[in-house]
Amino acid sequence: MPSLIPVTSARLGNHLPLLELLPDNAPLTWVRGGDGLVGWGSYASTVVKGTNRFADARTWWHQQLEKFAISDSVHASGTGPILFTSFSFDPDEDSVLVIPQIIVGMRNGSSWITWIGDQAQPELLEEVPLLQDAEFNWGDGSLSPAEWQVRVAKAIKEIEDTKLEKVVLARDLKINSHRPIDARKILRNLSAEYPSTWIFAVDGLVGATPELLLRLSRGMVTSRVLAGTISKTGDDEKDLALAASLARSSKDLEEHEYAVRSVADALDPFCTSTNVPESPFVLHLANVMHLATDVTGALIESKKSVDAFTILEKLHPSAAVCGTPTNVAADLIKRIEGMSRGRYAGPVGWLDARGDGELGIALRCGQITVNEIQIYAGCGIVAGSNPEKELSESSAKFAPMRSALN
Repeated sequence: MPSLIPVTSARLGNHLPLLELLPDNAPLTWVRGGDGLVGWGSYASTVVKGTNRFADARTWWHQQLEKFAISDSVHASGTGPILFTSFSFDPDEDSVLVIPQIIVGMRNGSSWITWIGDQAQPELLEEVPLLQDAEFNWGDGSLSPAEWQVRVAKAIKEIEDTKLEKVVLARDLKINSHRPIDARKILRNLSAEYPSTWIFAVDGLVGATPELLLRLSRGMVTSRVLAGTISKTGDDEKDLALAASLARSSKDLEEHEYAVRSVADALDPFCTSTNVPESPFVLHLANVMHLATDVTGALIESKKSVDAFTILEKLHPSAAVCGTPTNVAADLIKRIEGMSRGRYAGPVGWLDARGDGELGIALRCGQITVNEIQIYAGCGIVAGSNPEKELSESSAKFAPMRSALN
């Protein structure tokens, strides 16, 4: 029998600016407000696809865990070996799993390092490679704005004529650079401008999501649902009035209710009880406001086989990124959206060997391919939607990535 591979977690103690530790090559990130995890180097990685991709991901992760001899003096969520994962929206596209060679974590002022292998504790770089500036050429995406509005109108007609209640339509923009794009600069800019979002990077997909699809921590499960959006003006008084109008908007409340219901229904079979607030709160971000609801539950202890992969299979895709009913909405997206979503709107985040972890929905993001980045934005379409207003909402949702690139 081959000898097990050492995995060691040790405290660092000092406050570390995680996003300043990242390498210039293939950074891995899940950071919010300075806390989170960053990784570099790849101990192992794989790609899964197809209708069984969540089960295949579990199998692969558990096969890797069997090879490890874990020495963890920190004993906290996010220590020990970590799986960074980014799943595709559509099962027929590639989902990516990566186990970093080295991980640094930070929570509540305390930091730690985990490394795989029998070497001594790695030294953190005192000087990381310089950030690379780039000049960008902005172009249209898969569809022009006018063409996308036509697709929105088609979706509204389908809602009026069929059993479809809501569908999420996304659009993209493609931006080219004269040199390879440095993910680290984008991540730092996003973190500075949107500190309340989760800043993520996995295999070239970088972004700042406000939507937590799934948090598992010691048997408790949490999912933050966002649906219903309004742009901010920058004037505090006007924005308070806009927030009040969003909270009363029948169109936005209807869209939000579909999304909350889909998440609560997905979690219910796995929980002894779930808590769903009666009404949403308004989440204020730098550029937009969202209707938001935190759905929480306690996992049934007898269901030992239930893990993040089991729940993800039921949660994804939620009404917030697909629609209601899910299968009808997914079919319409395939027929009329006119682009490949890739890993946009799919689950992204991390899991540890205990089964704890955090996974968001990959929103406000872009896929880097050397000298090009494709950025995405989506809007929930219901019976009361207006194509012109939806285009305006999608433009507001492009703002974080536009700003981070500029």
